[in-house]
Amino acid sequence: MTESNVTAPKGNDDPLPTSASDLFKHLDGLRILYRLYQHPPVFTVAESEQIEHDIPGVHCRNLFLRDKKKNMYLLVVANDTEIDLKKLQDVIGSDRLSFGSADRLWEFLGVRPGSVCPFCIMNDKKNEVKLLLDADMMEGPIVNYHPMENHMTVGLTPAELLRFFDSIDREAHIVDLKPAAPDA
Repeated sequence: MTESNVTAPKGNDDPLPTSASDLFKHLDGLRILYRLYQHPPVFTVAESEQIEHDIPGVHCRNLFLRDKKKNMYLLVVANDTEIDLKKLQDVIGSDRLSFGSADRLWEFLGVRPGSVCPFCIMNDKKNEVKLLLDADMMEGPIVNYHPMENHMTVGLTPAELLRFFDSIDREAHIVDLKPAAPDA
């Protein structure tokens, strides 16, 4: 047995501030229609490809970003949307971007790495994270995300996703990400 110098993010054993069950109650209370899929936990886009063929709709990934001025962003994009972070900063009007740490992810969005989803914006009570949605993703008939935990996927329409954001008084910025593509 070897000892690791890597420490778990703060809150690694703490309960989620908003559980998947809490999220489902919120969605049900709004009468938002969604489809729930159970599957083994997935932590990366590559791992999720194994389950996607059984789940209809646009499959998505979520990037928790921070710029050098300490502005934070939750960028929700279709899995096949390619992004150059240097070009993205111009598209969204930020400074140099990097990925947010696991500790910061827990502190501001209340989820652990591998479970980031647009729904976790409801844990950002001080509105410190700007929510950005891929315009192409929002054109799909169904969009798919983890519901706070990475062993489930929720499919719903983009309109219902926007209704969820309205219910928690969060502005979702729909952004054309084509200019941020690596070859743009």
